[in-house]
Amino acid sequence: MLLRWLARRGQACARPATFTFRRSQSLATKVPPAFPITASCPEPTCSCAATPAMPDGLEIDHKTPLNGLISNYAQHVLVCTGQNDWPSRIDEAKSGDNLAADLRELVGRGGTFSDPFHNISVLNSSFPSSVPQPPLELQTTSAYLLPDFKYVPFLPRVSFDSVEALVKGYLLPEKLHSAHQNLSPIHRDRLLRKPAYQSLLWGVRDVDDILVLVCGHGGRDQRCGVFGPLLRDEFAARLPDAGVDVLSGPVEATVPAAASLLPSPATTVGASASARIGLISHIGGHKFAGNIIIYLPPRLKAAGGEAHPLAGHGIWYGRVEPRHVQGIVAETILKGTVIKELFRGGIKQGGEILRL
Repeated sequence: MLLRWLARRGQACARPATFTFRRSQSLATKVPPAFPITASCPEPTCSCAATPAMPDGLEIDHKTPLNGLISNYAQHVLVCTGQNDWPSRIDEAKSGDNLAADLRELVGRGGTFSDPFHNISVLNSSFPSSVPQPPLELQTTSAYLLPDFKYVPFLPRVSFDSVEALVKGYLLPEKLHSAHQNLSPIHRDRLLRKPAYQSLLWGVRDVDDILVLVCGHGGRDQRCGVFGPLLRDEFAARLPDAGVDVLSGPVEATVPAAASLLPSPATTVGASASARIGLISHIGGHKFAGNIIIYLPPRLKAAGGEAHPLAGHGIWYGRVEPRHVQGIVAETILKGTVIKELFRGGIKQGGEILRL
């Protein structure tokens, strides 16, 4: 009885509503964060785009404190759709024939491997999927796993087996929450990760690019639809000014040679750093648009060659306007400093949710 009550309560907390935000706050760390903080975003010195007007009746909330208002999740699965917008419910695209729908069938609320204490958030992105080289005769889709910082270039769309392999090999937890201790051994085993399934997915690699994700889900809320493309273009203009290459097009993926399986050298911001900028579907908090998440890869180095303070982190910002982008690039991406006035929360590798 207690376990069922906990499961129901955990599921309610995982819903994309205010309950999610409250639970995130209660679980977030209370100790001071181990990264530098600045109170406000620097004033821009560039000719940035103007802040757009919002549609009637859809104002931006400038009063609610942002700190801690992020979804409680262990992993983002970022599906590479190559599209800039989607239906309000992304699993309804293409009449339900899409990777987001398949994943939610397994790890969504009520899914086969649903775990209210290990929430898997499935998002669509505008990033295009990789094109197999040499070409394959079957359709495939690519996905990012964050904050595990893994890129899965090829998930065949003709078999559900590859989706199950992704879930069992990469998305399920390595250790269960203590609330599951009374489950049967078979049930506990079903909810645990099985690394053997990783061998069924070809070409999975570490992510070394900085990922700038901008909520642009206009099919869900017009505020995000207005801010999303504007902020994407502003980041595309400001990152090269800071010495960060902006990559576009699909991630190249070929038959891996032995050399490509070796660790790549660490990337230094401003020297050889590269970034990808994409629009993503709903992450919660339309009224705080523009909403962005910046994932900084674990091997990232600061401009001086020292460890980047936010390497391996995902940083959520809200109420971002074009005038903030230059400061976000300078403070957060280059220096590893969190901007307090914009900070909604963060996540570390391993799924630890952070707040100030």
